[in-house]
Amino acid sequence: MVNITAFTERLKKVMETHELSASTFADKIGVQRSSISHILSGRNKPSLDFVLKVTSEFSDVDIHWLLNGKGMYPKNKISEITATPSLFEDSESVSGKKIQRIVVFYDDGTFDEYQK
Repeated sequence: MVNITAFTERLKKVMETHELSASTFADKIGVQRSSISHILSGRNKPSLDFVLKVTSEFSDVDIHWLLNGKGMYPKNKISEITATPSLFEDSESVSGKKIQRIVVFYDDGTFDEYQK
């Protein structure tokens, strides 16, 4: 179950980080300004659609962090790397061995794998 008070604090943190007022934030995610006001005041609970709009518009917001406070904010930028690291290019200079793949494990149980 989502703790509404904690959720609103995390939502305020996102707004502060991006330097947005409640009305600007509402416009940015495409909801009515009154929706933000009602959620921030605790009158209404956020809908799934609302949460998805926030996480879609702000790529640095992790849905698990927003809902439960688990994870990091902003999201770890390392997990967003899509290009092959340059370690593969000159890997033979390291004791004559060549790197075939690199696996990075994160504390939330996820991982990224990079192959040549």
